[in-house]
Amino acid sequence: MTKRLYILPFLFCILLQANAQTHRVNRDGSNATLYDDGDTYLVSESGTYVDGAGNRTTWGRDTTKFRNLKNIPIGQFQWVLEPRLGTVIDAENNDTVVHDFYKWNATDGYTGEYNYLANIGSPRLSRLYFNRDNTSDEFLFLQPFSFFRGSLQDFRFTNTKSPITNLAYHSCGNRQTGEDRIRGYFATNINKLAGFGFKIDYNYGVGYYYAQPNSMFGSTFYGYYRGERYNIHAYAGINHMKMGENGGIEDDRYIEDPLSLGQSYSPGNIPTMLSSTWNRNHEQHFYLSHRYNIGYTRIVELPDSLKPIPPSPSTLLFDLPDSVQAVLREDTLARRLAIDSLMQRWKDEQIVPKEFIPVTSIIHTFDLSNLKHEYLSHSTTKNYYTNNYFGDINEIADLTRAFSVRNTFGIALREGFNKWAQMGITLFGTHKLRSYKLMDGQGDMARYTENDVSVGGEVARTQGKRFHYNASGEVWLIGEHVGDLKIDGKTDLKLALGRIDTLLADVHVGYMHQVPSFFFRHYHSQTSWWDNDDLSREIRFKVDGMLRLGKLGTRLNVGFENVSNYTYFGMQNTLLEGKKAESTMPTDYSHAVSPMQTGSVQVFGATLAQDIKWKFIHLDSQVSFQTSSNQDALPLPKLNIYTNFYLLFRMGIAKILRVQIGADMRFFTSYYAPDYSPSIQQFAVQDPSHERIKIGSYPIIGAYANLHLKHCRIYVSARHVNAGEGHSFLVPHYPINPMTIHFGLSWNFFN
Repeated sequence: MTKRLYILPFLFCILLQANAQTHRVNRDGSNATLYDDGDTYLVSESGTYVDGAGNRTTWGRDTTKFRNLKNIPIGQFQWVLEPRLGTVIDAENNDTVVHDFYKWNATDGYTGEYNYLANIGSPRLSRLYFNRDNTSDEFLFLQPFSFFRGSLQDFRFTNTKSPITNLAYHSCGNRQTGEDRIRGYFATNINKLAGFGFKIDYNYGVGYYYAQPNSMFGSTFYGYYRGERYNIHAYAGINHMKMGENGGIEDDRYIEDPLSLGQSYSPGNIPTMLSSTWNRNHEQHFYLSHRYNIGYTRIVELPDSLKPIPPSPSTLLFDLPDSVQAVLREDTLARRLAIDSLMQRWKDEQIVPKEFIPVTSIIHTFDLSNLKHEYLSHSTTKNYYTNNYFGDINEIADLTRAFSVRNTFGIALREGFNKWAQMGITLFGTHKLRSYKLMDGQGDMARYTENDVSVGGEVARTQGKRFHYNASGEVWLIGEHVGDLKIDGKTDLKLALGRIDTLLADVHVGYMHQVPSFFFRHYHSQTSWWDNDDLSREIRFKVDGMLRLGKLGTRLNVGFENVSNYTYFGMQNTLLEGKKAESTMPTDYSHAVSPMQTGSVQVFGATLAQDIKWKFIHLDSQVSFQTSSNQDALPLPKLNIYTNFYLLFRMGIAKILRVQIGADMRFFTSYYAPDYSPSIQQFAVQDPSHERIKIGSYPIIGAYANLHLKHCRIYVSARHVNAGEGHSFLVPHYPINPMTIHFGLSWNFFN
């Protein structure tokens, strides 16, 4: 116990500075740039502690002494992982954001930039090109489910002072048409360095249009330990997603001009192209990342104000027996020798504060994914499919399986272990095994196996107040992707504009030279079949950046990308005999889809966002402009606008009720939006050889009330309040839901 006395004054002084800005030595492998550099132990406003390895920990979570609920310590911080090397990146706790909570369960996104099929959780595609994830994904069927599907890149690990449980419920409509979502999140610490938790998510939407129910269940489990020398993160995610497919409505006039059809139909009675048709995805994802740090321990030089004050001579002699003190009062020499001896003993009992400085890290990550995809259809509409490669067209049962295992080994020379180490350097090698099973048309499955070996490196500077960068490269040496190359560079700069504001600037440059993903090259089903081993490599060069003024609420994003051999899915419809060539009705065509490539596409985009406020009146707006050099292969709307006007104030005796009341509007200019193909569960561009459908130039207006009281968030919102006659579509032949009333509740519990 006495050995800890030396450090207590140091910790006590730090606690007195709890309102000061957090400084930290970022030595835990993190690429975070949210903290200043420094060489001392410090704590943040939330009471977190930074050890010598840069690991933030809480002050402990023994809550047995907190008899009163009001005294339970509340505080947490979160981080995400970069999957390849398990790099820790600090993240905000988006799951407990109070502002604009009513948007949290909106499939079209926070600013309404996604096209989707009306029902909650259905496949979606961003209209903003630079918000799309264009990286290669061997599990292509999962990409459209970014709204619901939990992925490692987005999952937040949590360190919390006391166990936290978050329960959320969202509801809309009734049993015949409505939707419900229940979500639970739990996190707790084992000790200061280790914790675990889980997330459960259930989503069910009947759908306002016929034959479009969605049922989804997701579960995620995680655990971690972040010590000075050893770090480990474990993650397991399981998702089951079932989606009803109706193929869109038979005639857009049911929405645009119902009187021309002789009568008005309720959404559930509008005829659709398909019924008794489903897509199912069953996904399991297991991930393990760990690293061992090699380094040395050094003494922490404390400022004089934090050093313990040596006791006075009288204090040293006070504990001696009275008889000894009486002798020492008479003998000056003996008293001096006794004081010197006691002082030396006191010094020997002090613990000199030390910190561990990691110099080198040995890294290993393990990533396993498994997918089962099914497409089931009974009593298929006559002539709906162009092709039938085998079996009974009225009893489609397509099955696809995919499996991958990736192991990455790396060694990192850590940044900041001395004054000459101004950047971290990492070298790594990766082996990836991928296995696919496709139907062979004979009642069996054809197996495809790919083994890839790649090597790469990374240099990064994450410490410092104003300037950071990260540059990485990876080249594939063996396997199906031999010759692929990926180079990526990021930098950010923070400039103080006097007392007016702070300018934050980010620049990103990327280059990829890669073989199209497996399902562009191979896919077998009853209605779609291709083997395209001759597809050319995609070459992508991208430059994008962001400027942000913190106080003024101004954000500008600009991006340019050139894609050679752009690979995409396209519809290949066939006009049925006796139908008019200028027809746009889906009942006049049979449907097929296939992968395509075009020579070169250039995309430019810019988004300007501005938040304006005056007292309790707020106006948040975002305007995006983009252009594509080939609208047939990559259609994009010229303008995408989102605006949110609201009043923000507090009510109640103690002003503890936060109230946000307002209305928002989403709008985009008309364009030939991508169609949707149920048979492969992907968005595909419309067939340019036939008449196409434009959507857009239609405002989508909503109103809401968003409330926050202590640990509870509540909202009531009305979406698409301007529903009526008009071209209200987000995907060709898939109309937007009529006006709907939504309710949501989220509550945090600490114990």
